[in-house]
Amino acid sequence: MRLTGERLIETMTEAERSRAERVESILPQLRDSAIAADAAAEFPSAHVSLLSEAGLLGLVVPDRFGGLGGGLRDLAAATYAMGTACPSTALAFFFHNTSASRGLLPLEAIDAGLFTAEETPAVRAFAEKVLARMAQGTWMANFASEEAKTSGANIAIATTARRTEGGWLLDGTKSFGCATGVADTYLVTARLDGTDDADGLALFLVPRDADGVKSRDPWNGLGMRASANHGITLTEAFVPSEEALTIPGAFVRMLQVSRGSFVGNQLAISAVYLGAAHNVYDVAVDRLTRKTFADSGRPIASSPMHQVIIGRMAERLETAYLWIRRQLELETSQPPLLPKPEVYRQWRIAKGDIAEACFQVAVDAFKACGTSAATMDGVIGRGLRDLAMGLVMTFPAERGRLEAAQMITMAKENELFASVPS
Repeated sequence: MRLTGERLIETMTEAERSRAERVESILPQLRDSAIAADAAAEFPSAHVSLLSEAGLLGLVVPDRFGGLGGGLRDLAAATYAMGTACPSTALAFFFHNTSASRGLLPLEAIDAGLFTAEETPAVRAFAEKVLARMAQGTWMANFASEEAKTSGANIAIATTARRTEGGWLLDGTKSFGCATGVADTYLVTARLDGTDDADGLALFLVPRDADGVKSRDPWNGLGMRASANHGITLTEAFVPSEEALTIPGAFVRMLQVSRGSFVGNQLAISAVYLGAAHNVYDVAVDRLTRKTFADSGRPIASSPMHQVIIGRMAERLETAYLWIRRQLELETSQPPLLPKPEVYRQWRIAKGDIAEACFQVAVDAFKACGTSAATMDGVIGRGLRDLAMGLVMTFPAERGRLEAAQMITMAKENELFASVPS
């Protein structure tokens, strides 16, 4: 049996296929709850235990920490497959897995000699704590994004952390983060009080129900409505010292060892949208080939107009597949095929083109299937809204192309994170 994830990762190893089978086993439950979850704009709480019992919360955690030992290929296959069933759950699952990078990258930076002998024990302890907890079934919500914007960085951090007896007090607002009110632990990026550059960025493990932590009011989102992405406010939220990584410059040194897209796994968010787009395509083609014209009895798909639209959908899907597979190759090949700056540049263009191609698939499906498919709870209607969100996630296509052009013409590397005053 061909697994859903194998439509994206066509050459899975035996171990990758075993992990993909775990994902395949939960797709029926995700699909069954997708309509109700979208209508209620609430993350299905049962999905936490569903994913945990399947072992998938530790998908990209090395087996030495109790995880499944998967990598970026596994994550992309998983978010793609889940995207065909319930894109909101796939998105929330993606953000949980980004937390693993806060464990994996520090360990790689240690191996690369980027931390001193004095710094290493604290860095290692924090990294291993993140990974072990994920493997044990802790859902991590990764909170970095804020409403604050700068002209030179994709994400600006205004949330502050100031010293207090035994730990740190966090103050700020995280405007976007999936699994708000659902995850067990919030992994929060904050700026150490008194710092004004990226060397002051630090990481904190904040329990969901800690004093001073409050979910923001849910927002009436256009798409991905069941991902619980409304964010949190922090008001003197206390975090013990042992639950934080506050070594100056640690965050920047972590990013130095990432490969390609953002902190090394951003292409898996594009896989969510690609999975959703392919599902929309499948539903539209099935609908158009089964339904017939009343006068001729021929399938609706046989008309020239519909064949043009179907061909265009297929072309746009293939475009998205080509971009994401190329990026995946660049970020996982051993030895690396291209220098890191060139991989970054590729991603800046690829992310936007994938998002726009996927959205256009939904637009064409909407056109081809007509008013009978224009329902809020149908796959095409939900897909149109969900895929619109891909146009604005992290950075839009126009910004990515501009940054790629700057890298080409001025050898300018893009700033990933910035620290800004509140």
